[in-house]
Amino acid sequence: MQLIGSCFFKQLGLAIFAQDSLKMILEHKGIQVFYTDQGYGKPIVLLHGFLESSNMWTPLIPDLLKTHRVITIDLLGHGLTGCLGYVHSMELMAETVNAVLNHLNIENKTIIGHSMGGYVALAMAEKNPNSMQGLCLMNSTFLPDSEERKMLRTRANLMAQTNFDNLVRMSFTNLFSLKSKETHKQELEIALTEALKTSVQGYMAANEGMKLRTDKTQLFRTLPTKKLLIIGKKDPILDADSVKKQLKGTDVDIVELTEGHMSHIENKEELTYNIMRFIEK
Repeated sequence: MQLIGSCFFKQLGLAIFAQDSLKMILEHKGIQVFYTDQGYGKPIVLLHGFLESSNMWTPLIPDLLKTHRVITIDLLGHGLTGCLGYVHSMELMAETVNAVLNHLNIENKTIIGHSMGGYVALAMAEKNPNSMQGLCLMNSTFLPDSEERKMLRTRANLMAQTNFDNLVRMSFTNLFSLKSKETHKQELEIALTEALKTSVQGYMAANEGMKLRTDKTQLFRTLPTKKLLIIGKKDPILDADSVKKQLKGTDVDIVELTEGHMSHIENKEELTYNIMRFIEK
């Protein structure tokens, strides 16, 4: 295990902790998996989404650290973590996350997963449902890809081999609502710069893995823990009405925010408030 030295930097006029500088390394299946482990108390595990890294959680972490131990992990093919072939199933990503948590001797935890990170969290819950004290799907879903969505992923992977930068710029920018593209222009550019650091292999492997997802509706409905679903009303990927219909009559708390798929940027204050309420519940 290796710890990289710490530092601070200025971003958007605020002092924000440079999470990259805190990342530690776990050797797993011949690759390096990067993670952070900060604070004390009950553990919160933060799992980022597609074309993101654990750095996406930087603004939220200071609030969580007031009461909890916080672990973030760069998922396979993202951030500083390496790839394991050209198909990163959600189960393979979950296995990698569990390798880190086992290394840290963490059993019971609350998991917050953004988008693809939510899919990984569900794969973890399926294997060991009693190990979770809470599960938050943030701009994520328990439903599998539609056939149309699977076709789009296949086409994207073909395009990634020849026109990767333009593909990422187009698809990533479209995750934001029209309003957010203007009001959060600088934050969007920072997140896009991070997305463009993803390797072509990491992009393709995650896309293939997401295509393989199975329906986790019943799992999420009956999971014996507190559950929160955070939805963006203008999310271009998720059908909020369909997801809410599937959860009618369950014990899942649902929060609808006003903007798109990137709630940690588009609805940062409301998101932070609702996540803090959830973990303190």
